Amino acid sequence: MTLQSVLDDLRKLPGTGAVIPVIDPVTEEPITEFTDCGPEAVDEAVSRARASFESGVWHAMPGRERAKIMWRIADLMDHYAEDLAQLDSLNTGMPLAQAQMIVPTCAEFFRYYAGWCTKVNGTAHEVQMTGGISGAYADMHAYTLKEPYGVVGLIFPWNGPVFNACAKIAPALAAGCSSIVKPAEETPLSALLLDRIIAEAGVPEGVVNLLNGYGYTAGAALTAHPDVEKIAFTGSTEVGKEIVRASAGNLKKVMLELGGKSPVLIYDDADLDMAIMMAAMGIFIHSGQGCVCGSRIFVQRGVYERVVEGIATVAKNLKLGGPEEEGAMISPLISAKQLTRVLGYLDEGKRDGVEIVTGGERLDRRGYFVQPTVLTNVDPATSRLYKEEIFGPVVTILPFDDDDEAVALANDTTYGLAATAWTTNLGRAHRIAKRLQAGTVTLNCQLVFDHAVPFGGYKQSGWGHEFGREGVEAYMQTKSVWAQL
Repeated sequence: MTLQSVLDDLRKLPGTGAVIPVIDPVTEEPITEFTDCGPEAVDEAVSRARASFESGVWHAMPGRERAKIMWRIADLMDHYAEDLAQLDSLNTGMPLAQAQMIVPTCAEFFRYYAGWCTKVNGTAHEVQMTGGISGAYADMHAYTLKEPYGVVGLIFPWNGPVFNACAKIAPALAAGCSSIVKPAEETPLSALLLDRIIAEAGVPEGVVNLLNGYGYTAGAALTAHPDVEKIAFTGSTEVGKEIVRASAGNLKKVMLELGGKSPVLIYDDADLDMAIMMAAMGIFIHSGQGCVCGSRIFVQRGVYERVVEGIATVAKNLKLGGPEEEGAMISPLISAKQLTRVLGYLDEGKRDGVEIVTGGERLDRRGYFVQPTVLTNVDPATSRLYKEEIFGPVVTILPFDDDDEAVALANDTTYGLAATAWTTNLGRAHRIAKRLQAGTVTLNCQLVFDHAVPFGGYKQSGWGHEFGREGVEAYMQTKSVWAQL
């Protein structure tokens, strides 16, 4: 399947709603278009998933056989790796080299979770209970079963299309669920190829069902559907709250990986060259369009000026450009809508007297590019750009004096997805890790990941965990069975 064939196939998909253009964020020109699937298609997809689950064609298949199919998915992803990378690079504007690094990691989701197909099990308990008038003990045998939820909706965002798709589809398949997959309307390309790969690998028809449409049409219909037992969503906290409200109809279970306003603490004893480079890339990579991006940096006062200057220097020297532009390291924002959002925050900051050390403007060229921006003199109590997730290449840098002040600043947010501390004092590093209110804390490193390590958020950054054993068990429910001996 070639890149052009994916574009052509997407255009041919049936639908009853509006025609949705897919825009190249580098050129601002249409790549292709597709038709919103409409509410009837959601009902049909849920019915197919329900029928496949009740038939047992997937979840009743021996785990070793499901594992073989999941390995084939991974092998086919390796075969089509360049196509998947080119699709995500074209669709998001990210450098092709970045997309080429991501795709092998995505294939490994299926290999990792293939191993769990034969390893998720319940526990057995030998217990005694008092019963009857005599109060005599009765010997009992009790055990638990881990069973798939059934039909699950998987909704993922535009900032990492193939990665987010695989992070949800692989554990859902390992758990035995049947799923409806809904990519972001801005980035449907790689999901279509992945859907073809899943079918070619031998996943039975109806087990994985792809829907394309707007979030407020297809996504909303899926989250409210009475025959969907669970929704797994990655996206903004605002939409996450809407999903929670929509789930109330049948009290479906909800797993949410939401926004962040991640703090980065840099101490005066840190390896400053490393901390400056990693903190800069930790916010400017992919134009800050990552939930774990460190958008609030706090620096111990003695090295504050040096760190501000260092991060600003990195920002000034990062080349922005499209996938085909030599030396380009930073991609554009995804859409005109996101561009307007980011520039709106910057304009508000300028009116509030925020100091712009570097950046702060749209790049003078075609495409949705915003200069990597470093801000100081920000009021933590009143500034919206300090408090709210911008999802752009914008970072605020403030000084601190001691641990208590650093932790207080870091935790003063409604979010709690990730946090980082840079210090060579390992005792302090681990003490700080315990105090930071975040689901993931990195010490002297940033942007690290492994399939086996669980990932989730505190506070308004989400519910539940992905990756690792927790990731597959998120798609399973526990049943307790009792028997009198």
